[in-house]
Amino acid sequence: MPAAGTAGTASTQARPPARELLLEAAARLFYANGVAATGIDAITTEAGVARKSLYNNFSSKADLVAAYLEARHEEWLGLYRKRLETAGTAREQVLAVFDAYLDHANFAYQHGFRGCGLLNAAAELPAGDPGRAAVRRHKEEVQELLAEHLGTLLPGQKERAPGIAAHLAFLLEGAMARAGLEGTDVPLQEARLIAGQLLDAL
Repeated sequence: MPAAGTAGTASTQARPPARELLLEAAARLFYANGVAATGIDAITTEAGVARKSLYNNFSSKADLVAAYLEARHEEWLGLYRKRLETAGTAREQVLAVFDAYLDHANFAYQHGFRGCGLLNAAAELPAGDPGRAAVRRHKEEVQELLAEHLGTLLPGQKERAPGIAAHLAFLLEGAMARAGLEGTDVPLQEARLIAGQLLDAL
């Protein structure tokens, strides 16, 4: 006897909730085309849901943008945590941050890699927009993670960790910007190599 609720579903799968479909569609379109250039109709069409569904799940386009930025941040954190699982030393933990950026750069993007999705979105938002503050918090968290691992790497010199973390964070962001312009992860690979050399010289 089939388990309760499974009858008639052998060949079909439950459709994801409208919110999930909308967020995934918005993520693809925001990254490929930009936030300003992506309208509500394009998002609902891409998601395959009615326009009403968007407003049932998000109070406005700004609310959807905020959810996209948060989801993008969580996506990166997931990649970072996975890398951290195999980082056996403090040096490897620092480089796990770079590796997570490399992983993000190598996603199968619909129209190719265009750099950091968070910074791309922030560049379109006006000064004072909550979305810009959210992106800044993400970048600050990345720098704090670097400082935390550097503190472990330099147990007797922890006061040096914040300054070195800032140095590595700027290296990482510069490489990400160049990688986005060139559409390749090569600048990120080079930045990781430079970061490793800097760590070895500490």
